[in-house]
Amino acid sequence: MPRAATIDRATAETEIHLTLRLDGSGQAKVATGVGFLDHMLTLFARHGLFDLEVAAKGDLEVDQHHTVEDVGICLGQAIAAAAGDKRGIARYGSATIPMDEALVLASLDLSGRPFLACDLDLNGRTIGQFDAELVPEFFRAVATNAQLALHLRQFAGENGHHLVEAAFKAFARALDAATRLDERVQGVPSTKGVL
Repeated sequence: MPRAATIDRATAETEIHLTLRLDGSGQAKVATGVGFLDHMLTLFARHGLFDLEVAAKGDLEVDQHHTVEDVGICLGQAIAAAAGDKRGIARYGSATIPMDEALVLASLDLSGRPFLACDLDLNGRTIGQFDAELVPEFFRAVATNAQLALHLRQFAGENGHHLVEAAFKAFARALDAATRLDERVQGVPSTKGVL
C-alpha cells in the first residue's frame, strides 16, 4: 500500500489541494502564491525524498499569514494520514544541516502528542517579500496537525534565508528518518501499543 494522502481544505481565506507521498523520489509541484514558501516546500520534498503537490490560493491581498499557516495545516494532516497507524516506523528522526554560516537541528518524534520548540532567530526579519516570522507558524501548524513533537534549534547563523532553508532541509531529513519502515519493529514503536 502506498503511504500517501491527499488533503483538500477550503475556507473563506484559503483554498488548498495537497498530495504527499512518503515513499517518493523528491518530486515537487508547488504553487502557493508565496514564492519563498514554494522554494522551501520544493526543498522539503527533494531532501526528504517525498513526492509533494501543493496548489493553494489565499487572500494574499491581506498578507501571507493565512496561506502559509493553512498549507502547514494541510501538510501536517497529510503526514498523519500517510503515516497511518505508524506500524513498523522508526518513530524518531533527527538531522543537523549546515547552510553556509547557518547550522540548524531538527529533531522529531511521531508521538501522537503535538509540540513545537522553535529556536530560530527570525523575529522582525523579511526574506525578499516573505515575513520570516511565519516560519514558526508554519511548523506549529505542521506539528499540531501531524501530531508530532518537533524541535528546531539554531546553533549558528546570521542570514535569514540560510536559517530557514537549513530548518526546512533538516525537518525533511528528520521526517524521512522517522517515517522510514524498519522490518525489526513489530507493531508500533511504543510500549503503550499505540501512537
